[in-house]
Amino acid sequence: MTGEESRERPRKIVHVDMDAFYASVEQRDNPELRGMPVAVGSPAARGVVAAASYEARKFGVHSAMPSVTAQRKCPDLIFVKPRFDVYKAVSLQIRAIFAEYTPMIEPLSLDEAYLDVTENLKGMEIATEIAEEIRARIKAATGLNASAGISYNKFLAKLASDLNKPNGQAVITPKNGPAFVEQLPVKKFHGVGPATAEKMHRLGIEMGADLKQQSLEFLVQHFGKSGPYFFGIARGIDNRPVKPDRVRKSVGAEDTFSQDIHSYESAREGLQPLIEKVWGYCEANEIGAKTVTLKVKYADFSQITRSKTAPGPLSAITDLEELVDLLLMPLFPPQKGIRLLGVSLSSLERRRAETTPQLRLAL
Repeated sequence: MTGEESRERPRKIVHVDMDAFYASVEQRDNPELRGMPVAVGSPAARGVVAAASYEARKFGVHSAMPSVTAQRKCPDLIFVKPRFDVYKAVSLQIRAIFAEYTPMIEPLSLDEAYLDVTENLKGMEIATEIAEEIRARIKAATGLNASAGISYNKFLAKLASDLNKPNGQAVITPKNGPAFVEQLPVKKFHGVGPATAEKMHRLGIEMGADLKQQSLEFLVQHFGKSGPYFFGIARGIDNRPVKPDRVRKSVGAEDTFSQDIHSYESAREGLQPLIEKVWGYCEANEIGAKTVTLKVKYADFSQITRSKTAPGPLSAITDLEELVDLLLMPLFPPQKGIRLLGVSLSSLERRRAETTPQLRLAL
């Protein structure tokens, strides 16, 4: 769809995001955990929180937080071992509900997806009603709460789904979109990670309004191929289509750390949430990956990558963890501090249906 077409008839995009998904599944399946502060992950010294219940979030516990930090913030925190096979089964239940409304589904992970309901299988005109119905169906089928954002593009739909969490939804209309973006800190923009936000701040760009004041040439000069995207979203424009059944060439995640890392334990701790993020994407999209690449950026901004290719698609998150460990270990002790780590998967392919039941996912 071109920008001109989208102006003539705005698309109707719904972003559905499950609330504290992993932790909510654990609370659903174990009544003793209901109402308690729960963290999915390992309490070990090197452990990382994969998900936190809303009871735990009140203490400042959140995903990707080191477990020792989480325990310090919430001494009564209950750790539960992840059960990725269960989370995937529930995710497939939810996906089946989506499919009753539209074939235009783009999963981002096991617990969130974009839906294009401009044309939908129910013939419903109002996207907010579709979102309400889907959320009610998810609750009835799984016992879990979902939040939703509704807007005319993917960028704003994702932002909207955060506005009334948990168990709520919000809409950002074409009329309100540009003004909404102007008032938003750039660090909250989807697609602006910590490193990019830091760079924007150095350039005096703190809010959406600041970003809107920059020319396309300026943004391309400083942010390369992301420049046109930032130029558009600063104006509430995002013409990316919802892409069902897509297989990317690669999928990756990276994080810039507030303090340079010098120990293997700290590096491995920082990599765990990135591993879980890329694995969750592959699981949600039924994608297999053979090549693992580790990216390391040092304090002086020099950068290296290390890759390893398995003979066949990785079958479990433990396989990915083992390959990351093999790539990471030889880099220690480092001669200088590490400021950024990243993990990416490539050699991606659609999984054959007959192999799917043999997947065993566990940490």
